[in-house]
Amino acid sequence: MRDGAGAGLTEHPDSAEHPDHPGTLQEHLRAARDEFESQVALAREQFEQTNERIKERTGRDLILAILIGLAIGGALLSSLIFFKWIFVIFALAAALMATFELCRALQGAGRRLDVIPQLLSAAAIIGSPWFLDPSLVWVMLFVGIIFVAVWRMVAQMAAQDGRRYGDVLRDVLTGSFVQLYVPFLAALAVMLVRQPGGEWWVLAFVIVAVSADTGAYAAGISFGKHPMAPRISPKKTWEGFGGAVVLAVTAGVLLGIFMLDQPWWVGLILGVVILTSATIGDLGESMLKRDLGIKDMSSWIPGHGGLLDRLDSILPSAAAALALYALFAPLPVL
Repeated sequence: MRDGAGAGLTEHPDSAEHPDHPGTLQEHLRAARDEFESQVALAREQFEQTNERIKERTGRDLILAILIGLAIGGALLSSLIFFKWIFVIFALAAALMATFELCRALQGAGRRLDVIPQLLSAAAIIGSPWFLDPSLVWVMLFVGIIFVAVWRMVAQMAAQDGRRYGDVLRDVLTGSFVQLYVPFLAALAVMLVRQPGGEWWVLAFVIVAVSADTGAYAAGISFGKHPMAPRISPKKTWEGFGGAVVLAVTAGVLLGIFMLDQPWWVGLILGVVILTSATIGDLGESMLKRDLGIKDMSSWIPGHGGLLDRLDSILPSAAAALALYALFAPLPVL
């Protein structure tokens, strides 16, 4: 009886000890799923905490800013690669919106600007390098400045509100500055894209400018401690500038070699020059906003502020890139 019972136990082992039993397999799967969900929840919590710290320090929603930045970058890339005229429309729309933002911000600070003539002049200046001879952009700039200045003086005479001569002169000069700052610099980007192979130079300088901004942002958030220009932009640090240098120069060299078919030292110059122009543009717009007493030019782009807040480093870089194209585009590959 005992032998029979022992044999029976040997032939039918306990199911709890059998690794392939259905109940045991389900328990393993359930445990693995719970562990995976726990890890995902932990990663999400850590990511949200990091995002909140970044948002607290910079005032930006990192996730939203990245998604919108990628969408804008994709639209820009598509316009340059497939049809140049799409880029012209893209540049025209962006510059007109930025001009409108700047006019409204200046109006809020007490300057009197006439938005409609500003936009009409801006459209003519930006479109002139594409639809007319590129050299006529200087003529259109002069005509545009005269147009907005005369409009402002006539509007002031019609108002008859006793505004002082000095204030009227500042209004006229401010209106001229708007035309120089946004439409004219945007027109230089249109002039560059019209050149043979110019679309690649536009794409290159935009990538370098964005790389500089990204490097400064990442390095500044990670270990920025020493303010670069505290009176102009307290959140910009020398550590962030170091990150901008590394990323911009690296991008410049790689783009010069693999996209522009230029020797490495031309890419190095591209990186340094665009880094300089982008930094000047960024600090210049920060100084302007500080003088106006505002944080962003507008709130049109969630996570970024205004459109001009995204174009501050790109607009002056268009002039620098056009000069570099004139100097180096004819060079053969070494």
